[in-house]
Amino acid sequence: MSDLYEAQTIAIARQLWAASQESRNFFSQLREQMRIEDKLLGWAMEHPGLRVQLFRLIDCLPSLRSKTEVARHLQEYLSDPSVELPEALKKLLNFAQPDSLPAQAAATTFTTAVQALAHKYIAGETTEQVLKTIGRLRKQGMLVTMDILGEAVITEVEAQQYCDRYLDLMQHLSPLGQREGINPVQVSVKLTAFYSQFDPLDVSGCRAKVGEPIRRLLHRAQELGVAVHFDMEQYTYKDITLAILKEILLEPEFRDRADIGLTLQAYLRDSYQDAQDLITWAQQRGTPITVRVVKGAYWDQEVIKAVQQDWPLPVYQHKQDTDANFERITELLLSHHTVLRTAIASHNVRSQARAIAIAQHQRIPPTAMECQVLYGMADKLAKALVDAGQTVRVYCPYGDLIPGMAYLIRRLLENTANSSFLRQQLGAVNIDELLAPPQPTADFGAGNVHVTTGKTSTFANAANSDYARASQREAIQAALIHVHRQLGQTYTPIINGDRVHPLEYSESLNPSQPEEIVGRVGLATIEDAEHAIRAAKAAQAQWQQTPVAERATLLRRAANLLEAQRHELVAWMCYEVGKVVAEGDAEVSEAVDFCRYYADEMERLSGGYDRNFPGETNHYHYQGRGIAVVISPWNFPLAIPTGMTVAALVSGNCTILKPADPAAVTAAKLAEILIAAGFPPGVFQFLPGRGSVIGPYLTKHPDVHLIAFTGSQEVGCRIIAEAAVLQRGQTHIKRVIAEMGGKNAIIIDESADLDQAVAGVVQSAFGYSGQKCSACSRVIVLESIYQPFVQRLVEATQSLNIGPAHLPSTRVGPVVTAAARDRIQEYIAKGQQEAELALSVPVPSVGYFVSPTIFTNVPPTATIAQEEIFGPVLAVLRAETFSQAIEIANATAYALTGGLYSRTPSHIQQAKVQFAVGNLYINRGITGAIVDRQPFGGFKLSGIGSKAGGRDYLLQFLEPRVITENVQRQGFAPIVGVDD
Repeated sequence: MSDLYEAQTIAIARQLWAASQESRNFFSQLREQMRIEDKLLGWAMEHPGLRVQLFRLIDCLPSLRSKTEVARHLQEYLSDPSVELPEALKKLLNFAQPDSLPAQAAATTFTTAVQALAHKYIAGETTEQVLKTIGRLRKQGMLVTMDILGEAVITEVEAQQYCDRYLDLMQHLSPLGQREGINPVQVSVKLTAFYSQFDPLDVSGCRAKVGEPIRRLLHRAQELGVAVHFDMEQYTYKDITLAILKEILLEPEFRDRADIGLTLQAYLRDSYQDAQDLITWAQQRGTPITVRVVKGAYWDQEVIKAVQQDWPLPVYQHKQDTDANFERITELLLSHHTVLRTAIASHNVRSQARAIAIAQHQRIPPTAMECQVLYGMADKLAKALVDAGQTVRVYCPYGDLIPGMAYLIRRLLENTANSSFLRQQLGAVNIDELLAPPQPTADFGAGNVHVTTGKTSTFANAANSDYARASQREAIQAALIHVHRQLGQTYTPIINGDRVHPLEYSESLNPSQPEEIVGRVGLATIEDAEHAIRAAKAAQAQWQQTPVAERATLLRRAANLLEAQRHELVAWMCYEVGKVVAEGDAEVSEAVDFCRYYADEMERLSGGYDRNFPGETNHYHYQGRGIAVVISPWNFPLAIPTGMTVAALVSGNCTILKPADPAAVTAAKLAEILIAAGFPPGVFQFLPGRGSVIGPYLTKHPDVHLIAFTGSQEVGCRIIAEAAVLQRGQTHIKRVIAEMGGKNAIIIDESADLDQAVAGVVQSAFGYSGQKCSACSRVIVLESIYQPFVQRLVEATQSLNIGPAHLPSTRVGPVVTAAARDRIQEYIAKGQQEAELALSVPVPSVGYFVSPTIFTNVPPTATIAQEEIFGPVLAVLRAETFSQAIEIANATAYALTGGLYSRTPSHIQQAKVQFAVGNLYINRGITGAIVDRQPFGGFKLSGIGSKAGGRDYLLQFLEPRVITENVQRQGFAPIVGVDD
């Protein structure tokens, strides 16, 4: 970074600092000390534990509908052991019952304080209030940009409302814009809010969907004399946002427009490159636009997502790196002021001073740069900038408190963070240190940075594809084309290392387009099954004696092959079982994880343990059980057969994989990978065939020791019963591991974040058309929010794109077969007799499609509330109390997954204790369990056996043994630790 501007930067920064530190009179200081909202911020800065709970409570507050509820939540949040309470707050919480008079007073005090905080950072709740705010700011010599609050657009109705509200806002702002000339009043909009299904995977679809409202907004803005600026949101949307805007702004009708802007976030590692690309693009365009440079507001979210997904960290880890990047982007843009205008959006005195110094040195016209601040965040700095002759624009959010809460929390976090410039300048600071140039860390120029902050496991899960990256999108599209050319090939059983060519074949069809044959699969006979069992029996002894390290190596080799073929495997699942790209990609990751995790686990178990005593050794260890039969389902055609098969193999069991008929081609691809990894003949065998023919033969066979099954309750219970019968010549008790589905419920209480809850329920219920054993098929909603929840649920579901699974826009694909479609339709017909049909939407006429279907006012005992449907059918039930909701949730024969959306600590704790499910998910969707992180499995009629992907799972495939040896000889034995 050049030192050319440093002396001038420091001089300007000191002037701004002095002006923004103007002393206050005694009465203004006294007034601030008395305001409860200022005290809350002060306490949050002093007490980290209080800060977390306080902001969580503020996040929850808009959903609380009475003073009694506010008082109850005050006590629940602030009585947490992690919270160190100031004396004033202790007095505020000194009430016994939440409906008492002291509690009501406490609730009123707290609510009033939060409302005052909101009004501090939010310019108004109505257009009339906002116009007054704008008038006040104009009198102070400041311009404005208006942002309508709202974080999540999850329905197309909301997307339309978002656009309409901006058109209405611009109508009200028009008179102001016409008077401001070259610096018109401005609105700031978010691209993702124009389309509820905005997804980086679907670039062309998003471009088409948001293009129309963007163009309409830009045309109307020009008519009204209002400028339009496009905000930047989470990193995953950055590239697609820039691409869409660049394309639209090159169109003839917009190419000459200079009243448009977009945003760059300096905390992003690739933002400098984005700035360079924008300069090149702007030179081609010919007319300047404005680039707003911000530090970035989603740092916590970006770090969490990167750690959870094991993706490269898109943001800088250190504030000084962000500050340094901000300054170099500022210098780059201002050096190209003839093609781009720059808006410096920062509350850091040095950042603003740096820009002013550069502008002055380069004699940049005043119209080429402006300074920006957030409403309520740096009022004194804004005034100092105006007094210094700078153009200042205030970013003014407005709207209702509930959609504005996420914005408010981000502002509170920014104000109270230790690294915040605003926070630092409140204390006793060294002005020279505060205004010194940022010194980049060694991390500043690093690429492909991965972090594990906050992670407690040492296991590294496979990373899903990041479809925000063009290279990943191109790879999956190429794979879909490549695999489509291979449809129709023939696959045969593999027995003792040889391919067997049976007389009968089945055709696996593409459920999106049933006229397409994905593959012809040879069907094994009973004779083939017997041949496979004999081959396994012959190989068992040697495989069991194969060192664990060698077996684990084969699993890791298989994992690498799965990873190498990721995109092709996703394509096969798209075509064979109708799984959309994102869901298929996550399934490949799970299959990879099973291989690596079970390899690690078997190595951990292989050593056993010793319990030695003088004169005696005792060694506990494990060995394989014997021949294993794996019967896998079609709904997870890769991950589940991989998990069950490699668990059996690494444990020392020769294994026969019998896949479900509709997913036999994908299973054949897995078989090819396992053989390529090096599993010997007889050790792993692939045996597709009709379940009714070879299934019972395998499970009843006296030489089979272990059966791992995932599928329906009916078939699972039959296998358990058959395995319990001692066959002639059988000398062991068979072990059965069976996962048999669920009737899973999500509870929504009064305090739930409805944006999260609706999105989570929709994904959990209709992802993969509800064909998951973990899918949500019941949602239990407390009475007080039943109607608003149902309305948004229906609208969000109506907004889903339904179509062929391979299309990037598709969110809901087909069901797997015509028989599955017909069975689900029978349940829908039954539901129409039992409850009210709230939603059924048109579906494609070609393919095995079933409408996402929602029933409301469903009795808890209704068939659709009790039986597993395995399709896109959701029953919405009412509950008067939270305890009743738990009772309804538990009142089925299953106990697999369950969910809760709540911000009430006591409800969350009650669910942890009383919600009877194997996997309970709180404030997130209930599907998509990840190996090691969320070991998966249930109880009751959901299955028997331990959780897949967990530390106990391999024990089911092993026999424990203890060997005790007397090491005394003629009264002599060495004693460890005793000298001779």
